[in-house]
Amino acid sequence: MQTPQMTTGEWLRILLLAAVWGISFFLTEICLRDLGPVTLACARVGLASFALLGIAVLKGEQLPSGLADWGPLAAMGLINNALPFSLIMWGQTRIDSGLASILNATTPLFAFVLAHLLTSDERMTFRGAAGVGIGFLGAVVLIGPSALGGLGAESWGQIAVLSAALSYALAGIFGRRLRRFSPTIAAAGMTAAASIILLPPALFLERPWNASPDGMTWVALATLALVSTAAAYIIYFRILATAGATNLLLVTFVIPVVAVLLGALALDETVTLNAIAGMLLIFIGLSVIDGRALSAFAGLRARP
Repeated sequence: MQTPQMTTGEWLRILLLAAVWGISFFLTEICLRDLGPVTLACARVGLASFALLGIAVLKGEQLPSGLADWGPLAAMGLINNALPFSLIMWGQTRIDSGLASILNATTPLFAFVLAHLLTSDERMTFRGAAGVGIGFLGAVVLIGPSALGGLGAESWGQIAVLSAALSYALAGIFGRRLRRFSPTIAAAGMTAAASIILLPPALFLERPWNASPDGMTWVALATLALVSTAAAYIIYFRILATAGATNLLLVTFVIPVVAVLLGALALDETVTLNAIAGMLLIFIGLSVIDGRALSAFAGLRARP
C-alpha cells in the first residue's frame, strides 16, 4: 500500500498534534496532585464533550439519536477514552510522565498485531512482524529485569499504561464503525459517553467533593480537556482525512520526546538509560513497520 505524500501543512499538523498529546502527560502529572485518576479522567472527557458538542451545534450538525447511534459511540468511548485514560492516569501515580508516554507509544505495535488477527484486509508481513518484535523488546527493556523479582508499584503502573495502549489499539480497529459520523460528532459522542461511564466510579471510589484543587490544577485540567482532548481530536480527524492512517503513525514518534523533555525540565523527572534504550527500540520497531525510512535508505544505497 502506497503512503500518501504529505504537504507542509500536514507535517505541521502532525507536529502540532504530537505536541498537544505530548503535553497531556505533563498536565496529568499536575492534576494528579489534587485529583484522583478516575475523577481526572471523567473531568477531562466531560469538559471536552461539552466543547465538542457546542462546536457541533454551532456547525449545525445533527446530534446522535437512538441506540443505533449511541451504542457504537458508547463502546468507542469505553475503549478509546474511559478505560485508557483511567489506566494511564492511575499508572502515572506510580511512574513518571515521560515513562508513561514512552510505554503509550507501543499502541501502533498492538494495533498492527490486532489488525492482523481481527481484520481481513490488514495482514502482517515479515517486515511488520520484525518491527513488532523490536518494539516489544523495547517495552521489555523499559520495564527492566527488576520486574522478574516481583511486581511492585512501578511495575503495575507500567502494566497499566501498556494495557491502555492495548485498549487504544482495539479502539483504532473498532473506530471504523464510526465512519458514518462526522469527525466532530464522533469525538463529541464518544467523549460524552465516556464521561457518563466514568461518573459512577469517580463518585463512589474517589469522592471528588473532598478534593481541593488549586488554581494551577484548574488551569492544567482546562488545558488537558480543551486542548489535549477536544482540539486534539479535531486535528486528529483532519490529518486522518487528508493524510491517511499510515501517516498518523508519525505522531507516535514525537509524543514521547515532548513528554520526556517536559518531565525532565519542569517536573525534575529522571531520564534513565533503560528509558532511552527502550524508547529507541520502540522507535526502530515503528520505523520498520512504517517502512519509509528503510525505503529511503535503500534508495540512497541504490544511487550510483
